[in-house]
Amino acid sequence: MKLSKEELLHQANKVCKGNLMETLQIEFVDAGDDYIIAKMPVNKRVHQPDGVLHGGATAALAETVGSFAAHIFLDTDTYFVRGIDLSAQHVKSVKEGFVYAKAKCIHNGRTTQVFDIKVTNDSNELVSLCKLTTITLPK
Repeated sequence: MKLSKEELLHQANKVCKGNLMETLQIEFVDAGDDYIIAKMPVNKRVHQPDGVLHGGATAALAETVGSFAAHIFLDTDTYFVRGIDLSAQHVKSVKEGFVYAKAKCIHNGRTTQVFDIKVTNDSNELVSLCKLTTITLPK
């Protein structure tokens, strides 16, 4: 049975408690048939020393949303998923507001999956273009 959008977002946000996602205040905010979106506030908690969003925080957001997207396609009773490669090209600085990461699957194989993750700012301008490769392994 496929989860409703509300159930999926509730499940995604539930796993963000008590870990890095909670520390970074990542929240899943939208989902569709082929994507999921999470947001993260940009403030001094995720800034570099010069006051702009740290690329590592952006990468953590991207891996979070991509990894959860992989879980959507996976039988988690039998398999678990792990990120095996993450790349990020940062093209715009952000000082405040929110950034949004939208993950779309571009390859959903039996063993590996590849996700295109676009990170945008409040004005929907591209901040970072990321790619995450995951692997499914039997439990």
